[in-house]
Amino acid sequence: MSAPLTLVDIVDHRAYEAERADFRAHIIALKARRRVGVGPFVTFLFENRDTMRFQIQEVARAERMMTDAAIQVELDTYNPLLPSGGELSATMFLELTSEAALQEWLTGLTATDWPPLAAAPGVCWRLLTQAAQGLAAGHRAGLVHGHLTEDSLLLTGEGVLKIRGFGEPAWLVGTPMDEE
Repeated sequence: MSAPLTLVDIVDHRAYEAERADFRAHIIALKARRRVGVGPFVTFLFENRDTMRFQIQEVARAERMMTDAAIQVELDTYNPLLPSGGELSATMFLELTSEAALQEWLTGLTATDWPPLAAAPGVCWRLLTQAAQGLAAGHRAGLVHGHLTEDSLLLTGEGVLKIRGFGEPAWLVGTPMDEE
């Protein structure tokens, strides 16, 4: 379980500038392990205390926040996104990095690895919702899973998303993600 971030966890601008290069390198490596691509345009980043602290520090830096009250607003915004015991918290990124990618997503043209049904924006959202509901149902049932990758998500010809890899014993999975 992740403890909420407090004002004590957020360092002032001068201290952050001194640690930023090392902290940023740590976060980039951490995020690489916590990122799961789902299809051609969607990535989930599973959050933890360090990723949330980095986000708050970067917002405070970019917006030149100098008061505790301004930083507290950020803490109040980001703390609910921290996972609690037995939970996962992820940020979903729609990675439309070019006009062509945006056009493909909006028009429903498909990538070669997804059935035509999956490319339309509304269908994509439905599939992401199915994935989140499936993970939540598995966790409520006490099931755990190993490392999730794009190969963990299967799309049937009828457009139903299936998640494979549930049911591993807890000793095989190891450290929960929110403690990494």
